[in-house]
Amino acid sequence: MWVWWVLLRISAQQYLQSGPTALDSTFFDRRSASSYYRPRSGSNVRTLKVTTLTDRESLAVLVVHISAWWKHDTKTGLQVVRIPADDLLSVAADKAFHNWVTKYEFYALGVKPLILQRGSRPLTLGHNTLIRAKGYSQC
Repeated sequence: MWVWWVLLRISAQQYLQSGPTALDSTFFDRRSASSYYRPRSGSNVRTLKVTTLTDRESLAVLVVHISAWWKHDTKTGLQVVRIPADDLLSVAADKAFHNWVTKYEFYALGVKPLILQRGSRPLTLGHNTLIRAKGYSQC
């Protein structure tokens, strides 16, 4: 696994980091791709959760977190952002990463969180409108 980290770090250093980054997580299904390998290895993990931190301008992947045990996005997002926190200006993320503790930790690291809030109250809608005006988009 350490070889992958070295390759990722070398490839990320080839691009100039712009500062604004995007945080996202998704699931990968391993059932069909490794139906022969899983029984032989004794593994019963069928789905992996992958969280990535990507530079928004160069699209360079800065950090990848892969887990077979799915922690909540607020926990893995904070863990992923802590690694290159010195180089980051802002982090854009969707509503799954919204938590007041996570936002407080981002501010403590010197990273500006552009995280949408959950809910439909007028205050929440206003906050989400301001975040979108600062450059957050899911396009």
